[in-house]
Amino acid sequence: MPEIAEVARIVHFLRLHLVGKTIRTASAVDDQIVFGKAGTTGDAVSAALTGRKVISSGSQGKLFWLVLDKAPHVVMHFGMTGWLQIRGVQTSYSSLYRDTDTRVETWPPKYTKFHLTTTCNPAVEVAFTDYRRLARVRLVDCPGADIRSHTPLKENGPDPVQDTDRFTLAYFQSKCCASRAAVKAMLLNQKFISGIGNWVGDEVLFQSRIHPEQKCNHLTDAQTKTLYEVIRYVCQTAVGVLGDSHQFPSDWLFKYRWSKGSENPTLPGGEPLAHVTVGNRTSCYATRLQKITLDGVPVVVEEEKNKEEVVEEEDGGRQEEKKPSPKGRKRKAEWGSTDMPKPKARRGRRAAVKKTEEEEEEEEEEEEGVKPSKPVAKRGRKALMR
Repeated sequence: MPEIAEVARIVHFLRLHLVGKTIRTASAVDDQIVFGKAGTTGDAVSAALTGRKVISSGSQGKLFWLVLDKAPHVVMHFGMTGWLQIRGVQTSYSSLYRDTDTRVETWPPKYTKFHLTTTCNPAVEVAFTDYRRLARVRLVDCPGADIRSHTPLKENGPDPVQDTDRFTLAYFQSKCCASRAAVKAMLLNQKFISGIGNWVGDEVLFQSRIHPEQKCNHLTDAQTKTLYEVIRYVCQTAVGVLGDSHQFPSDWLFKYRWSKGSENPTLPGGEPLAHVTVGNRTSCYATRLQKITLDGVPVVVEEEKNKEEVVEEEDGGRQEEKKPSPKGRKRKAEWGSTDMPKPKARRGRRAAVKKTEEEEEEEEEEEEGVKPSKPVAKRGRKALMR
């Protein structure tokens, strides 16, 4: 997912190629998710852009915008796979966006949600793409200078790079002390701080030597101060190179965190890496360097006992293996007795299915601080036959 550095990268290109120019034409598809869930339509966005001069572009965390010479202005969020392409310009920052390079012949590109062309010669052509439709494009009707005082920007926390007057150590410590959430989940909460996503969250916790499941209110003052300083360092460094991972320091976890699924992933020094789900996101951490602590002292977490181990008898110290579960009719009879525990319900195939795009969309909205909409209840066959 594009985070604070990647968004800063695209704003850099917008300021370089689009700001100060007038939009001759704009066109958008009728996407009821990308536009509709942000309270607008593709037609409304294209109408707001057509004939307007782009005055400025800015960002706050993962959100960025275009201020036009007349309201409404356009505020965007990339979601998981959104990106902004400029024809003939290499805006991409990794192989994930290899389709955005200058050799792409089809224009507008595949999965375009809206695209525009300027009046200058040669014209600048810009396209907003998103194949998973988790991005959001909305219109904000306000004076351009006040855009950050309006939804959705006003609901989000301070940007750790731009808002140094708001993102202070005192602010950060107060938020940590008041939260009992896992520290990784708190960092992903855009209401608390804007711009930190999965890889930035893992990076700052790795460099701070803090476990992603560490409770915020169990952090010591020294740990909180270290984490605050590392957040500023990582975000400023990543933004400074416009999200170009090739320029990240060689000792960053980023260089090695994408090893999920490989056998025994490690850092160059041999430190083992592991993955755990925190805040609905997969977190990567160094198991020997990042420990859960209480008052700064590592806590030993007892591993789950093997269900197949033998049970020791209290009277003689002898061991006997667990008896197998009864089968057939005998099993049915014994399950009915009061001293026999009932079997656990089996998990069907549906329970093991991967998350749908709708579930990921809700998680994305929660991360942005937007309350996800409730799903519509499905009607059964009997209801439909009435």
